[in-house]
Amino acid sequence: MADRAATVTVTLETTAGPIDVTVYPERAPVSAGDFLRYVDQGLYDGGAFYRVVRADNDHGTPRIEVIQGGLQDESRALPRVAHETTRDTGITHLDGTISLARGAPGTGSGAAFFICVGDQPALDFGGRRNADGLGFAVFGRVTRGMGVVHAIYGMKSDGPAPSEYVQGQMLSPPVAIVRAYRKSSPTMSSPPGR
Repeated sequence: MADRAATVTVTLETTAGPIDVTVYPERAPVSAGDFLRYVDQGLYDGGAFYRVVRADNDHGTPRIEVIQGGLQDESRALPRVAHETTRDTGITHLDGTISLARGAPGTGSGAAFFICVGDQPALDFGGRRNADGLGFAVFGRVTRGMGVVHAIYGMKSDGPAPSEYVQGQMLSPPVAIVRAYRKSSPTMSSPPGR
């Protein structure tokens, strides 16, 4: 049996700078596996970070702070995956963790992901951000490039919004993901815990 701390590092080359994400396929096989499928198929190339949620523009409760990215063209999305809770994986929403965005459970996929800015316990299993209490599916963390994450987080967010809920959260312009690729083969590393 593989060590549950085996990791893969992915580099997201953006127009704001590189972000390295350490992914935990042994701890979060469904979510991490889906993210890695998007990377390996080149689906993030030409994607973007397009949304920032801050205390001053968040329309949900409790308030959270994240940057969201993924595909710009939803027609390229792969099938959605089963929801993996933080209770199942033991990886929680700490500063720099990366997680799948979702509506109802089972609607998440690598097509949209977010990176936490600061600890966000409301997004964990039992947290109050979603009425169902199931939280979001963490699958990795930023290990290089949090300065880039913070730069994106501070950018102007007055772009056209597809719904009232995200009004004031859309980057203008989005930060392009030029290329996403595996930087390394599996290694051993300690994931963020509880």
